[in-house]
Amino acid sequence: MTDAEPQTETRTQTATETQTETEITAELVRDLLRDQHPDLAGLPVREVAGGWDNHMWRLGDELAVRMPRTERAPDLQRGERRWLPVLAPRLPLPVPRPVRAGVPSARFPKPWTIVTWVPGEPLDHSTLSRGDHAAEALADFLGALHVEAPADAPVSTDRGGHPSECTGGFDHFFHAVPLGGLADEVRAVWDDAVAAPAWEGPPLWVHGDLHPANVVVADGTLTGVVDFGDMFAGDPAWDLAAAWVILPEGAASRFFDVYARADEATIRRARGLAAMKCLFLMLMGRNGDRGLPGGKPTWGPAGRAALDRVISGLRQVH
Repeated sequence: MTDAEPQTETRTQTATETQTETEITAELVRDLLRDQHPDLAGLPVREVAGGWDNHMWRLGDELAVRMPRTERAPDLQRGERRWLPVLAPRLPLPVPRPVRAGVPSARFPKPWTIVTWVPGEPLDHSTLSRGDHAAEALADFLGALHVEAPADAPVSTDRGGHPSECTGGFDHFFHAVPLGGLADEVRAVWDDAVAAPAWEGPPLWVHGDLHPANVVVADGTLTGVVDFGDMFAGDPAWDLAAAWVILPEGAASRFFDVYARADEATIRRARGLAAMKCLFLMLMGRNGDRGLPGGKPTWGPAGRAALDRVISGLRQVH
């Protein structure tokens, strides 16, 4: 989320303008399977609610079909098909592994992907009741993911840099949602992140979009991570923000104890990036409540609860 991030993030508000003209239906998915993967065509096809760049369909019990519905989605899928088979074997939580590729055709003009299904409920529709267990699971996951990325790893154009490069995005969100008495503290968190030293290590693999809709939960704890379309090589602080954005109250300290690789500057950057992500979630929640295109009603409460955790953690530090 750089200064250009309002244009990037507010793709939620203009999603209908970038969606493919082809209506994606269960019948279309079945037809494409019959044409290109006939051995899977007999499995039940069920629509999955949600999704942003991709329209998701369950395929039987163990697979899913991801159908692009925005202009950027095919490139995101290509990145996942290239890198998830490399990353997934070392990750301690299930992630969607690409198993088949669909090619553009007269029926559907974009490439599409069949992936493994990650069981569980998205966190924006569930809760984490086992905070310490979830903190340890997330720390183990990010500890395994955050290794030095190869030279040809993707580099994000709208996130991954120092918070000082993201002031336009933060200000856009900061002024777009009502904060009441929290405004000064939120601004202080952001200013502290901007003042923190930059990441000096090599670019690491980063998921890049960890928030409640992109992790799944079962039995009160984290059981999987999805949507790697925005993964890139860069500063791990962008993922470490999940200590507040995802984990319940009081679990961030346990997370950082287990992760054990974040210095003070990285934690400061991560806290500020968490605040910005919370504001974005709150904005999308407001849009959803108003029925605006791209709005996500479940994201607002999740964002506000996470912002309270960010501020609570800062108060404890001071």
